[in-house]
Amino acid sequence: MKLSRTEEALMNLLWEQKQAFLKDLVDAYPDPKPAPTTVATLLKRMAEKGYVAYRTHGRSREYYPTVSKKAYFAGHFNKLIANFFNDSTAQFASFFTREADLSREQLEELKSLIEEEIKKK
Repeated sequence: MKLSRTEEALMNLLWEQKQAFLKDLVDAYPDPKPAPTTVATLLKRMAEKGYVAYRTHGRSREYYPTVSKKAYFAGHFNKLIANFFNDSTAQFASFFTREADLSREQLEELKSLIEEEIKKK
């Protein structure tokens, strides 16, 4: 299940804080801050989707992510490659390197990263 944009924004705050109470999350938003009830509803939906869990401290809940930021975005990236590039990383790389208008230096940096990964395998 995918997170909505508003859920992703809240998830980013939770990834930054690693664990937080509702008040901490509301305070972390830029102005104008959402209502605590709105954030509580988002947290409830995110917990139902399996992205967030909580520990109870008296009457308060301390929320924490159950999925790492890296794993979440890796999943999106893999779906993008599967859906738009026929599950071909080569097609993705070809599109990315041609359409992203990368400089020679950026391409060299990518080449170095790929070469390093090849050496590791």
